[in-house]
Amino acid sequence: MKVKICGITKLEDAQLCARLGADAVGFVFYPKSKRYIQPEVAKNIIIELPFFLMKIGVFVDAEPDEINFIAKDIGLNGIQLHGNEPPDYISKIDLPVIKSFRISRVEDFQLTENYANCSILIDSFSHDEFGGTGLSFDWEIIPERMKSKIILSGGVSINNIKKIFETIKPAAVDLSSSVESEPGVKDHRKLIDFFNEFNPLKEIIC
Repeated sequence: MKVKICGITKLEDAQLCARLGADAVGFVFYPKSKRYIQPEVAKNIIIELPFFLMKIGVFVDAEPDEINFIAKDIGLNGIQLHGNEPPDYISKIDLPVIKSFRISRVEDFQLTENYANCSILIDSFSHDEFGGTGLSFDWEIIPERMKSKIILSGGVSINNIKKIFETIKPAAVDLSSSVESEPGVKDHRKLIDFFNEFNPLKEIIC
């Protein structure tokens, strides 16, 4: 089970994530997001990060050419699509893609069946935001066949990571608000506490 910390806006936050054992960090390039970061600022952070740490760019309904240009320019390793991008959009992106789906009922999982050649991230549905709400949905509705393949987001925290490992065992978890002091600013104590709780679980998997 891998860990991605999303909504990075500061170098010291990203460096701490790397030291604590995060597998990936995410940068949000959606201007309406509370965690938006300018590509040039993200570039200055990325060049200071270790090679092994994945750098994921989060976009919402942006043009593929814009995504590909930014990704190449600043050194991203992957792209996370958090909007209403159609299935044929995936093939237009030059890097590996994570497609996010906002879930409120079991029928919503049918949408994922139309998407190929990408990883699937499952998040909580919100009318107002495309992610980072800190709210969870009813994880019991996740189809058994999908549990080990998904990236789980939405309300993941130190309080439920053990339950997630025991009952879902997703491929990865994606956190943002639960390890923040304010949107886009990570709380170092919360990060440390989370990874202290998570690392023994990671050792079990390994």
